[in-house]
Amino acid sequence: MTDNDLASTPYRSGFVAVVGRPNVGKSTLINALIGTQIAIASSRPETTRKAIRGILTTPDAQLVLVDTPGIHRPRTLLGQRLNDVVDESLSDVDVVAFLLPGDQKIGPGDKRILSRLRSDFATKREDGTWNWKVPLIAIVTKIDTLSREELVSKLIEINEFADFADIVPVSALEHDNLDEVRKVLIEHTPEGPQMYPDDQVTEERPEDTIAELIRGAFLETLDDELPHSLAVVVDSIEYPQDNETGEAFDGKALVSVSIYVERDSQKPIIIGKGAANLVAVKKKLRTPVNRIVGQKAKLDLHVKVAKGWQSDPKQLEKLGF
Repeated sequence: MTDNDLASTPYRSGFVAVVGRPNVGKSTLINALIGTQIAIASSRPETTRKAIRGILTTPDAQLVLVDTPGIHRPRTLLGQRLNDVVDESLSDVDVVAFLLPGDQKIGPGDKRILSRLRSDFATKREDGTWNWKVPLIAIVTKIDTLSREELVSKLIEINEFADFADIVPVSALEHDNLDEVRKVLIEHTPEGPQMYPDDQVTEERPEDTIAELIRGAFLETLDDELPHSLAVVVDSIEYPQDNETGEAFDGKALVSVSIYVERDSQKPIIIGKGAANLVAVKKKLRTPVNRIVGQKAKLDLHVKVAKGWQSDPKQLEKLGF
């Protein structure tokens, strides 16, 4: 795009809710669009627990991508809180990106989400069709698993599922068709001013970003062994400074972290033999944490038990839910 083109192109900005049932690739897509890890991407369903906002800035637009926890039937108080987070993150968006996995049939979960989106964003016309207040974009994920024929029949199925303003196939993992997703989302975003500095990629506090990275690293390291009831809180980030003058000096920042499980028996799973799991996570996150903190940092990890925290209002509040 030339400077002349940019001068004649209106600047667009707005909030894009990224919705879909658990494990359809919401976090993977947001990370790929922004070009850095903002949200945990994991093969385990219901990994995202907060409405993480990633900021995508291009020469002609700024999109705030809201990664909603998967909409699901809650089994615990935590599950209900996650659904409340979805309510909050959908309350004021300009575009809805509805992710549908290319490798699975449209199921009851997708129908429930569509029904939910209609009640929030659409009114029914007399002829039975729907009038949408915001553009509804279908993003067909995981297309790297499909043949050309399978993709065509999938697109036809999705076109018949709802009256989408646009349908875009993508493989975020293979970075296939990402530019088209960006282009379509920008086209449907209203005109508006830039809201954040060019270099800001998330609305999250450094403490929240580090906590999510640590939780994601444990999800990956332990896979099936990991208790789903893992919560991570960064208690403090202490920068090295002179106690009397307050002046910064060379040294490592100390990042103190509490890792909570629900039962005593889960502690050894997290720690690992000879603290192997803690060491592996620290090693894996050394560079990203240094980058977030802005200097070399030391992760100080402590595993604690918060019995039944997923259904305890006080504990949920303490853990940031």
